[in-house]
Formats: sequence, C-alpha cells, structure tokens
Amino acid sequence: MKPAVLITGGSRGIGAATALLAARQGFAVAVNYANNANAANAVVQQIRAEGGTAVAVQADVARESDIIAMFDTVDATLGRLSALVNNAGVVDVASRVDAMSVARLKRMFDINLIGPMLCGREAVKRMSTLYGGLGGAIVNVSSVAAKVGSPGQYVDYATSKGAIDTFTLGLAKEVATEGIRVNAVRPGIIDTDIHASGGQPERARQMAAQLPMQRPGSAEEVAQSIVWLLSDAASYVTGALLDVAGGR
Repeated sequence: MKPAVLITGGSRGIGAATALLAARQGFAVAVNYANNANAANAVVQQIRAEGGTAVAVQADVARESDIIAMFDTVDATLGRLSALVNNAGVVDVASRVDAMSVARLKRMFDINLIGPMLCGREAVKRMSTLYGGLGGAIVNVSSVAAKVGSPGQYVDYATSKGAIDTFTLGLAKEVATEGIRVNAVRPGIIDTDIHASGGQPERARQMAAQLPMQRPGSAEEVAQSIVWLLSDAASYVTGALLDVAGGR
C-alpha cells in the first residue's frame, strides 16, 4: 500500500503543486479543500490520469469537528497516514494593525494557526510510535513574512506564520523520539492566486524588482522542497525552517 499524505488547502497554488508532485513520488494523496470542490476534483483527476491514487476531502480547518472528520475519512479511504502538509492558509486585504477588527484576527488565527496545530495533533495520534504508529513526517507551510513582519499590510498574517515557526520547532523536539519529523518551508513571494484573495492580484510580479533573484517563485518550486522534506532523503532533518524565497 502506498504511503498516504494529507495536504490541507490542496486544491490550488502550492497545495495543488505539492499534491501532484507527491503523487508522482509514490504517495497516495488526500486533497483537502474548504469550498472549491471543482478545483480539488480537478487535482484528483489529474493525479489519477497519471496513474496515481488520490481522494478529495472537504473540511474547513477553522472547525475542529471538520478536522477530526477529515482525518477519519483519510483513515478509511487511504489507510495509515504517513505524512501531513499543513498548507491551508489565508491572507486578508492590506491593513495597518490599528484598523484590524477582532473578527479578522480570529479568522486569521483560526485558519493559519489553530487549524494546523489541530491537524498536527491528529497526525501525531496516527504516526507516533507512542500510539502504535510507524512514524511519519509533517511539513508546515510558513512564510518569510514571519521574518519581515509585513508592516502596513499583513502583520496579522506574519504573526500567525511566526507562531507556525515556533510550533514547528516545539513539535519537532516533542516527537523526535517517536518516529516523526516536523519541518517548515517559508515561501517568499510566490506567484499564486493567494495575492488576489488579499486584493492584490499583481503583487508577485510587482515585487519582483525588490527580490534578490529579481523574480517571484513558482508553486512548483515550493512543492519540490516540501516533498523533499517528506521523503527519506531528509531522514535526519527535523526542526528545520527552510526558506524558499529567492534570497528575500
């Protein structure tokens, strides 16, 4: 049986690229989505067309009940979970902190931090040798925003990703003797539609001149790093924060 990976937010952008690459590397893939079933099913159909194994699983990672049901579905359809990619995340429109509402902040942290922590909890229960598991790997998708702070635009987003970095470091040490590796990738300016969801569809291209490599990255470039961290090639790597940011 193929090792199973669950990718949250797997229907588009970095998540979709990771799903396709993971399938090509021999994983059975659970493609999580919140609302866009058509996009998730398109990723699943592409994987199947290439001879891979995949299922689409709906869940809002801001809801604990959805997360538990999602993991139960993966158990039932793909078998033992070997890997988790905590990729689901949101941004909001550019704003200063003094204009942010509590509703915005709660949404940001429910999706970008609490959801990944709950997914990590459920993954550990399935992978850890402490629970009779066979080990596994978790990759959290953070952001270079955690380092730069994103002033005047997305301090809330940057803060949520800084917390993801801390979560990565702490969980990595917590389960290091239980067969689980935990790492994070920190993408920089990547040309995906997450910028459009924050009201700036051209942001990646507009910022290219400010980047050391003079171009935005691609979802596929980030996916390469994620899938490497999931693989046996990274067997002695845990607690790492890997910047995939063109030098930013």
